[in-house]
Amino acid sequence: MNPPEFLSSPDPWAHLRRYTAARIAIGRTGGSQTTSTILDFRLSHARARDAVHAHFDPAVVSGPLNDAGIPTETLSTPVNDRREYLLRPDLGRSLDEASIAKLSGRGATDLVIIISDGLAAAAAERHAAATVVPLVMEFQAAGWNVSPVFIIPLARVKVQDEIGRALNARFSLMLLGERPGLGTPDSLGAYFTANPSLTCTDADRNCVSNIRPEGLPPAEAAAKLAWLLKESRRLGLGGVHLKDNQPVTALTTPRAI
Repeated sequence: MNPPEFLSSPDPWAHLRRYTAARIAIGRTGGSQTTSTILDFRLSHARARDAVHAHFDPAVVSGPLNDAGIPTETLSTPVNDRREYLLRPDLGRSLDEASIAKLSGRGATDLVIIISDGLAAAAAERHAAATVVPLVMEFQAAGWNVSPVFIIPLARVKVQDEIGRALNARFSLMLLGERPGLGTPDSLGAYFTANPSLTCTDADRNCVSNIRPEGLPPAEAAAKLAWLLKESRRLGLGGVHLKDNQPVTALTTPRAI
């Protein structure tokens, strides 16, 4: 005897799942979700929570950068631990006094790059160096003055404005772990600001997000950031005024998930 239709009917969207990590074509049992779907959701939720609370090791990031000949320095915010980081976002938006003193008296630079764990330490540890190395090589070859890469645990995006102003930088670029989604616990975001200052807002920034092998691979993210930064310099524009009009040279096929 055949099973009831509501148990055996395939989801018509099932073939689309290979194109996306989104929860589509999850099936059903009568009017309810299947047990496997519920368990998968709970596992993804647990992984997202773990990503937010994971410990960040700056040496994991500085090692590959130093091996590539890129100098790094570690700075700090006033945040004492991850719990405080989550409860007090304001504390992650500035440097502590010792770090401010380290930046004092340095010369101007074209580009300062900052890396932090943000809300997903795994994103910074896995993808930041792979994004930054080709980017720095690109700009050094183009004659840009690039400062040492600053690694700052427990920092927020806004801290790039303080660092950029202290170094009189033309651009500040910050890479940090994005808030994890259900299925994306290691997504890296990159934010850059032209002529950074303490008065800058989010409208003055440009963002390239979802940097990870299953999203925008680090090498492609580096190429995109390089193009946007050069365009920003050429046009004298940034933030909402800068548009991504990069020519599409080839069609990309959907990546299997």
